[in-house]
Amino acid sequence: MIILQSTRLYVRRYVPEDLDSFYLMNSDPELMRYIRPPKNFEEAKSFLKENIDFYTANPGLGRWALISKLNDYLIGTLSLLPLEHSSDFHIGYLLLKPYWGLGYASEIVETGISYAFDQLQLKTLTGVTYPENLPSQKVLLRNGFVFERSFYEEGRESHLFRLNNPHLNPVS
Repeated sequence: MIILQSTRLYVRRYVPEDLDSFYLMNSDPELMRYIRPPKNFEEAKSFLKENIDFYTANPGLGRWALISKLNDYLIGTLSLLPLEHSSDFHIGYLLLKPYWGLGYASEIVETGISYAFDQLQLKTLTGVTYPENLPSQKVLLRNGFVFERSFYEEGRESHLFRLNNPHLNPVS
């Protein structure tokens, strides 16, 4: 089931058969450097199940497989999840290294924003990055997010960016 799609990509739910690709992403220290500690195979398997189970309790939300329309390869992840300790939702994304620098992140974030605002009718959307993750910050800024504040979680500084739904928050 396709959840959303852009010109070159589509997004679908993860399925158990995605375990090898899911493990590849979640075990790579370079990919995980700005997200979470890398996971071993058993941890990735458990995390995949947790994500699949999340879909049932949270329709329209989740961590999803990002697929290339060109070859049907799983090339990354797009997520739309509740932001911990908040009533906000955040968008997240990850691409396998061969797909860096090709505009996929900006493309799928733009499409994810449309989905969040048009389909889910969210009032606002956030993005969270570490200060040193300049490429992700550029993706957020390119898509209209604005820096809101810094905060500390688990002893580490993070930056919160926000984008308000223009249809629900008209500018006067």
